[in-house]
Amino acid sequence: MGAQQVRERFAELYGADPEGVWAAPGRVNLIGEHTDYNDGFVMPFALPHRTTAAVSRRTDGVLRLHSADVDGGVVEFGPDALAPQSDTGWTAYPAGVVWALREAGHAVTGADVHLSSTVPTGAGLSSSAALEVVVALALNDLYELGLQPWQLARLCQRAENVYVGAPTGIMDQTASACCEQGHALFLDTRDLSQQQIPFDLAAEGLRLLVVDTQVKHAHSGGEYGKRRAGCEKGAALLGVDALRDIPYDGLDAALARLGDDEEVVRLVRHVVTEDERVERTVALLRSGDTRAIGPVLTEGHASLRDDFRISCPELDLVVDTALAHGALGARMTGGGFGGSAIVLAQATDVDTLTKAVEEAFATAGHTAPRVFEAVPSPGARREA
Repeated sequence: MGAQQVRERFAELYGADPEGVWAAPGRVNLIGEHTDYNDGFVMPFALPHRTTAAVSRRTDGVLRLHSADVDGGVVEFGPDALAPQSDTGWTAYPAGVVWALREAGHAVTGADVHLSSTVPTGAGLSSSAALEVVVALALNDLYELGLQPWQLARLCQRAENVYVGAPTGIMDQTASACCEQGHALFLDTRDLSQQQIPFDLAAEGLRLLVVDTQVKHAHSGGEYGKRRAGCEKGAALLGVDALRDIPYDGLDAALARLGDDEEVVRLVRHVVTEDERVERTVALLRSGDTRAIGPVLTEGHASLRDDFRISCPELDLVVDTALAHGALGARMTGGGFGGSAIVLAQATDVDTLTKAVEEAFATAGHTAPRVFEAVPSPGARREA
């Protein structure tokens, strides 16, 4: 739904026009998976797929939420109803943002919100972050809180970690809040410093495809948390604050110190090598050699599959099929256990690759994948 449609639906629901309409995008992570909660490097970019919100303030402390994408009516929270992990539905994400703003001392006295989204859910494309960031941006503007995009991202992360109960890092919210059109965001998750790296694929005759396997995943499930706990164990055993502090050229020595803890060895190896892959990708893009990032993406998939062990047969099938039919590189993207893969390809090969992947899924008996082009797009902004 466009801004005008969202505005009109808001008026039908709440009996008055909204004070404004805002939008925040989903994201694709080009490289840098499971490094964000290890104080490492990531490189996402925003998708054209967006969550749009029409919002007005209230003065009675009440929060009312409605989504065009979920069956049911308006969900209302009283002034004192917001409590961490009290809600397991979609409303936990926007409600968590209001809770986090209030916990931080901001006088947010309620809101009426209507939402509509084109970000695929459960596809590893940060639909939850888009939902959080659009509400945070709207309330920041309406209540004149004066928070910068990176500060909004921090509050949204706190909402997801504490209120929702999902132990995610800072990347998704920062990407939704801060990305720029035609660029990938090189983010240092330790100090939150950002560099916008030009990423104009079309100018070089390239395309980046997203293949949504239709296999759903849930970050609040136990497997994600186990990986995070394993990384923290590795850092503690190595005597560092985070795995970011293990230099790439010191990796072999660090792994030797971990002894026979095979699981922690695998997790540490992935994080340290993935940070190096991010830095290598940045260097290649800055040098104008975009095609050369393809093998780096493929290396990343092998690490996520074999060391972090968060791939699945559908994701591996996308990667293997794409590479067999001329892709420059491919890897799973997102938290894992399903979701999406990305494929870097010559523009002239897109139709052939898409058909090959679709046929491979049909032959394997999998649900048909959703394939679309990922175009680096703007971050969150006011629409009307």
